[in-house]
Amino acid sequence: MDGIFERNDIKPTPLATGSEGESKYVKRMILGARIISMIFTPFYLPVLSLLALFIFSYMSRLPLIYQLKVLILTYLFTVLLPTVLIHLYRRYQGWTSFQMGRKERRMVPYIIAIMCYFTCYYLMTVMRIPQFMANIVVTALAIQVVCALVNIWWKICIHMAGIGGMAGALLAISLVFQFNPLWWLSVIILVAGLVGTARMILRQHSLRQIVGGFMVGAVCGFLLIL
Repeated sequence: MDGIFERNDIKPTPLATGSEGESKYVKRMILGARIISMIFTPFYLPVLSLLALFIFSYMSRLPLIYQLKVLILTYLFTVLLPTVLIHLYRRYQGWTSFQMGRKERRMVPYIIAIMCYFTCYYLMTVMRIPQFMANIVVTALAIQVVCALVNIWWKICIHMAGIGGMAGALLAISLVFQFNPLWWLSVIILVAGLVGTARMILRQHSLRQIVGGFMVGAVCGFLLIL
């Protein structure tokens, strides 16, 4: 949520002073951090978790059309719709992504995301999609709610909460369906390191906020899926 639309909003850090070569290096580093933050948006947790479920569990035997229907529904309400609505809200307020990252301005985006996720879960129940699949959306919804509540007192990293949720959900799914998640967990941890570093480079979060976000996501992902 924070930094979803980061492009040219981040001002050069003090590290950018000095020689021209150092300035170019810092600019490239900041650009890379922005790209990483945009690619690994926290909204992808439900879609990626469902994809893992369709690949590694007996649900891979479901008709491909049915799998695509579930994935498209989830993508529309947990990625596309909240992203567009938050972008429109930011434009309406006249804020940059960096300005919207302030703790007191994050509550409305959280509410938008929570409403979209709840709508997705409601439609899943209406369509009689298996509860185990719907629980993935419930997990992502719970992470959003917890982060929104924490945000009242302390700015937490929702990017890391999303990645932590994937790690916790994957571990829980591996216990339920008895497969080895080592390689996938290794990839998630690597991505978590990249995203956490990117958020600090962009000066959006401190190390404590990054670790706190990952732990919140991991605990919610594991307990609600298991």
